[in-house]
Amino acid sequence: MAPAASDLKLGKKVNEGKTKEVYELPDIPGCVLMQSKDQITAGNAARKDRMEGKAAISNTTTSCVFQLLQEAGIKTAFVRKQSDTAFIAAHCEMIPIEWVCRRIATGSFLKRNPGVKEGYKFYPPKIEMFYKDDANNDPQWSEEQLIEAKFCFAGLTIGQTEVDIMARSTQAIFEILEKSWQPQNCTLVDLKIEFGVNILTKEIVLADVIDNDSWRLWPSGDRSQQKDKQSYRDLKEVTPEALQMVKRNFEWVAERVELLLKTKSQGRVVVLMGSPSDLSHCEKIKKACATFGIPCELRVTSAHKGPDETLRIKAEYEGDGIPTVFVAVAGRSNGLGPVMSGNTAYPVVNCPPLSADWGTQDVWSSLRLPSGLGCPTTLSPEGAAQFAAQAHIWVKQPFGVGQTAIKHVKHLDLLEAG
Repeated sequence: MAPAASDLKLGKKVNEGKTKEVYELPDIPGCVLMQSKDQITAGNAARKDRMEGKAAISNTTTSCVFQLLQEAGIKTAFVRKQSDTAFIAAHCEMIPIEWVCRRIATGSFLKRNPGVKEGYKFYPPKIEMFYKDDANNDPQWSEEQLIEAKFCFAGLTIGQTEVDIMARSTQAIFEILEKSWQPQNCTLVDLKIEFGVNILTKEIVLADVIDNDSWRLWPSGDRSQQKDKQSYRDLKEVTPEALQMVKRNFEWVAERVELLLKTKSQGRVVVLMGSPSDLSHCEKIKKACATFGIPCELRVTSAHKGPDETLRIKAEYEGDGIPTVFVAVAGRSNGLGPVMSGNTAYPVVNCPPLSADWGTQDVWSSLRLPSGLGCPTTLSPEGAAQFAAQAHIWVKQPFGVGQTAIKHVKHLDLLEAG
């Protein structure tokens, strides 16, 4: 099919798959155009049909999912949506492995593991990998096989560290999307993704696409309501009416994925400082919050000198219904954190700035609290931000980054730095 992005100068076709084409972009070095097709397949294309409008639906889904993951701290190849049916991505050499993450046992897992009942839940989610080889029906591989293959892409040899990065990223990506779907009362059952090596940066990044072909999605946890490609696989006969039903399922998912992107940031951190002299410490907390994609506001209030003003500020943030984590920054005698903790149902964490003269003595006012108060203390601005990101899981409107996901993303940074 002819690429829809006519305002771009296209180079040669780099690759063509069952549902997309990849073109070089001579005017954007290091980037390619990912052009979707109006085609749906199953069973390694044993079943193949044209589904009018699928390219636009898939492109919308992929673009939203990749934006959501990027803002949660995942490194991806996605650059921007270019047209209704195409997006621009970093040019990657693809690693020929499909990584699958499962929360619920269903589908091929049951065939490969007789005796396991459908619906069995994996804690933590189950990770599997499959070597992309259509002729041999994509055989399952182990980490050892992948390491021993000694693949090299864009100059990067795939060894233990690279396998660890992909495995931990797979679980992090799954948990981010799983948490994101929960407010829509949808269960993310499993997920299939691929990685590539960016030809410019030599980094492993999430690549290819994530659309309705890539997961199983059950509204209300009910398989009979499935909205993913399994509804196409299960067709006994492909009729125009049946394809319209499948298309409606795909449209349903695309519409809700856009909602995930629009609502994912409904939450915040409010840093309360006892004095403007603590601003530099508070700015570090705000910067760290940004790495988790969390909006952060800074306010000045003293629980000792202006308790009424402190409680007024608290009420201001409780009144709009947006889940909030308060960070109390107060040196010397810290009354700010305990007062907030005793008067709000939202989480509060102390992050006192330390002075050279009285730091060790001052911190006790944050640690020794009256009974009935649950206000933890961390001396690290980065630690306060991570506490806030994890706490948002429990205030009804998660950012989409689960506790384990946060740990995985931070671990990836350490792996890559090492």
